[in-house]
Amino acid sequence: MSEPAPLLLLVEDEPAMCTILRASLASQGYRLIEATTGAEGLGKAAARGPELVLLDLGLPDMDGLELTRRLRQWTTVPIIVLSARGREEDKILALDAGANDYLTKPFGTGELAARIRVALKYALPTSAQAKQPVLTVGELRVDLDEHSVQVSGRNVHLTPTEFTLLATLMKHAGRVMTHRLLLEQVWGRGHAQDTQYLRVYIGQLRHKLEVDPARPRYLVTIPGVGYRVKAVGCGTADGYGGR
Repeated sequence: MSEPAPLLLLVEDEPAMCTILRASLASQGYRLIEATTGAEGLGKAAARGPELVLLDLGLPDMDGLELTRRLRQWTTVPIIVLSARGREEDKILALDAGANDYLTKPFGTGELAARIRVALKYALPTSAQAKQPVLTVGELRVDLDEHSVQVSGRNVHLTPTEFTLLATLMKHAGRVMTHRLLLEQVWGRGHAQDTQYLRVYIGQLRHKLEVDPARPRYLVTIPGVGYRVKAVGCGTADGYGGR
C-alpha cells in the first residue's frame, strides 16, 4: 500500500487566502487541516501531528511569532510563514522564533509548492525525530510524542486544549503556574484575563484524572495565584481543595 499524502496544517484567518491555498494544495495531492486562530492551530497541531505547518503572522488571538515559539517547545515540524510583512526584520524575527522558511504575500503558488517540497524533503523522518519526553508524576503519565495520557494505566481521552493545558502544567511540575501565565501559554496573550477558561478546563481535567475531583491529588489550586501539578500518596495536596 502507498503511504498517505503529507498532512499540512494551515493557520490562516483570511478567507480568500484559505480558498486559494486549499485548492492549490489539494491539486498537488496534499491533505490539509485548517485553523483560523493561534489557539486552534496549536490544538490541531497537538491532536493531528501534521508534517508541515503554514502560518500567517497576523492571527486574531496571538501573533504568529508567539505560535511559532510555542510549537517549537515540543515539535520540530517544518514551519513556513506566509505573511504580508515584508521587512527584513520581520523575517529575521520569524526565523529566530523557529520558522524554517518565510514567504511574503502575495506569492505564487508554484513558489510555495517548491518551498513545501524542500521543507518536507529535508525534514527529519518522524521515526528519527528527537523523542519528546514522557512526563510522569505519580501514576499520571503524559506522552508528548503520542499526545496520550494515562492514569494508573488507564487511557484518558483529552481534547486538544485539555492536553495542552495539562502538558504545560506537567512540564513545570512542582512549580506554581499563575493564572496569567497559563492563559497566555494555552490560549494566547489576548486571553490573559479570562480566568474563567482556566476554572472550566481545570474542572474538566480533574473529572477525567482525579479519583476524587473535589480533593485533587495532581491538579492543585493555589488560591488567588494559579495551579501546579504535585504527586501525593493520598488525600489533597498541601491542603488545597478543588476550587
